[in-house]
Amino acid sequence: MFSIPEQFSNATKANFESQFAIFSALTNKTFEGVEKLVDLNLTAAKASLEDTSATAKQLLTAKDPQEFFSLSAAQAQPTAEKAIAYGRHLTSIASGTAAEFSKAAESQILETNRKVISLVDEVSKNAPAGTESAVALFKSALGSANAGYEQFTRTAKQAAEAIEANVNAAVNQFTAAVKAAPTAATAAAK
Repeated sequence: MFSIPEQFSNATKANFESQFAIFSALTNKTFEGVEKLVDLNLTAAKASLEDTSATAKQLLTAKDPQEFFSLSAAQAQPTAEKAIAYGRHLTSIASGTAAEFSKAAESQILETNRKVISLVDEVSKNAPAGTESAVALFKSALGSANAGYEQFTRTAKQAAEAIEANVNAAVNQFTAAVKAAPTAATAAAK
């Protein structure tokens, strides 16, 4: 049979190991997200430089101001579409990283909670007579804390989903506006 101090010592060690595991998991997820973001930005910068060079060459071949402005206007649509694609990719990276972050944290927290509940159950079996009310109060507080955490987790997930939906709606509205702009410009020119 283990003594209560030994159980707490083992629980403390397990808790430390669990915290280290969650820190490591979250750090890895963060670096993966940053790596994807850096890759996206490098790719976007390279493509932008190539597009700018090609556009500049094309604009330099314009024979008169009207052709220059016509060529400039023709570049607006592809540029806007690339900006939209970049925004969507950025949103995808951010939401994917956030989801992985949440999943890693949630699994570690659930495991820690399981271990704490197991420890409380074991300690309560060996608790001296007369401490039942204190153990019951502790278990009740632990249950309330777990319920609060679960509610917080649900609310955070709902908030993240709402933000993602709003960003997607905004991107879709911007996309529709960009696609409608050339038609409106053509109609205004006539």
